Amino acid sequence: MSGGGNTAYGRKSFQRSKAHFTDRITADGRDGWPVEAGRYRLVVSRACPWASRAVISRRLLGLEDALSLAIADPVQDDRSWRFTLDPDDRDPVLGIRFLSEAFDKREADYPGGVSVPAIVDVPSGELVTNDYQRITLDLATEWTDLHRAGAPELYPQARRDEIDAVMADVYEDVNNGVYRAGFATGQDEYEGACARLFRRLELLAERLAGQRYLVGDTITEADIRLFTTLVRFDAVYHGHFKCNRWKLTENQVLWAYARDLYQTPGFGDTVDFDHIKRHYYQVHSGINPTGIVPLGPDLPGWLTPHHRQELGGRPFGDGTPPGPVPEAEQVPARGRP
Repeated sequence: MSGGGNTAYGRKSFQRSKAHFTDRITADGRDGWPVEAGRYRLVVSRACPWASRAVISRRLLGLEDALSLAIADPVQDDRSWRFTLDPDDRDPVLGIRFLSEAFDKREADYPGGVSVPAIVDVPSGELVTNDYQRITLDLATEWTDLHRAGAPELYPQARRDEIDAVMADVYEDVNNGVYRAGFATGQDEYEGACARLFRRLELLAERLAGQRYLVGDTITEADIRLFTTLVRFDAVYHGHFKCNRWKLTENQVLWAYARDLYQTPGFGDTVDFDHIKRHYYQVHSGINPTGIVPLGPDLPGWLTPHHRQELGGRPFGDGTPPGPVPEAEQVPARGRP
């Protein structure tokens, strides 16, 4: 999710920009960035669904000690994501006030917005990558030497073609679809995006009616990518983005599926509803010029029984759940049910 130009949201048609910095951090270091414990810092916003994928993956794989985490203020200004949640308004590891400083260190005056997730090389202070589509796949496949014991296989080799196909549909119609609807500048554009979104959600509900997870009987990258949109659906997309044919809570299968994942260690314990709501409603001033943040929806429903375990499935496959959330990374009470 990019920072800057907040007043333009809702005043021009939405176009998801490709990541500009696509270097990869790999086991063999072929792009010049070898996997190395403690060398890199993952910069995220808990408000951003694209960044939340990386937060969930990092936690499921047990990479907390190997890859440190910086959490930006959910309300960025036109200078980009800022570290105003930290003492002295600076990231304590990188020493910078704005994520844009790491982008500028890599390439001055580069074309494009300052986006999260971003991985920064701590020794040089340079951005390594903001390739949100690739970061989590590499965490799952290139960082294996640093995974915790019992880490799940989030991108299993034998299932990758099916995972890729499901993720492509989810990306086009759901992950990106809510933005195309929310930032539409014309009725036809909005209605087309909204129709595709809800048709895809209905197809996903049909798929999930008889199986616990999207691909196979374990959690994969595909589930992570769908979850980060579903968990924001009623809080922001239904009202703020006008994706209001029905609420998530009104779809029995998807609501149960989302609750199942939310209650799985590594998912709900990374979600901050306060950050999510304040970002969307306060930053997108082209859509919500008053900046008023709604009180609802009420959150306790996320903790109610989902009964999805009756479908079988093994959340972590042959692995185990992640341990407790590190104290410094716990979501504050106001962001949880």
